[in-house]
Amino acid sequence: MSERYEPQTIQTPGQDALALEFVQFAVDCGVLRFGEFKTKAGRLSPYFFNAGLFDDGAKLGRLAQFYAQRLLASGLEFDMIFGPAYKGIPLGAALTVELARLGRNVPFAYNRKEAKDHGEGGSLVGAPLQGRVLIVDDVMSAGTAVRESIALIQAAGAQPHAVVIALDRQEKATENGLDVNHSAVQYVRQQLGLQVCAIARLDDLMHYLEQHRVPGLADAHQRVQAYRERYGVREVAT
Repeated sequence: MSERYEPQTIQTPGQDALALEFVQFAVDCGVLRFGEFKTKAGRLSPYFFNAGLFDDGAKLGRLAQFYAQRLLASGLEFDMIFGPAYKGIPLGAALTVELARLGRNVPFAYNRKEAKDHGEGGSLVGAPLQGRVLIVDDVMSAGTAVRESIALIQAAGAQPHAVVIALDRQEKATENGLDVNHSAVQYVRQQLGLQVCAIARLDDLMHYLEQHRVPGLADAHQRVQAYRERYGVREVAT
């Protein structure tokens, strides 16, 4: 990949241009792949999103731009950013830098998986948690990282307010090994009371595949569609 990423603009009337551009970016970076992948829930998914492969400055910087664009366009209000360990740490840091570049300077904090018993001690690093806290992550499979973040934020006396993620898979979550009729994103919205903002959703990935009937992706659309019919969730107005 070249040192500077130059995104392609993909736009169809009625579709989300930013989301489609993000899907193209994720494909170009090898972050979004098609094949057969086993998920945490034990499902065989025809696609896989690995945010750990945004692995250089150009990719991470462009990713932060997508997060910032989506957030600013959403009108979501927040006072600071929290990045849950581990993937949320670089994502939150990069987003905070990009927002500051755009004139929106906010505090940033993250947590350690293991509390430090020397120096300043504790499990939290960075700015004190206060006000309305925005949690940053890549995808939401079971909502575990969000629930852990909520507990940390509330214990510090702050308000867990919203979550921003890169991709909403729009598929059924699992509880005790069984499929349920809501997604992790829906659970966080409806049961935990947090707003959730996503750069792109499975809907956008489907639109992308419909537009790119090319060798290598020719059967991906059918396989993703079949997976969605089996594990997809019904979207309701929020």
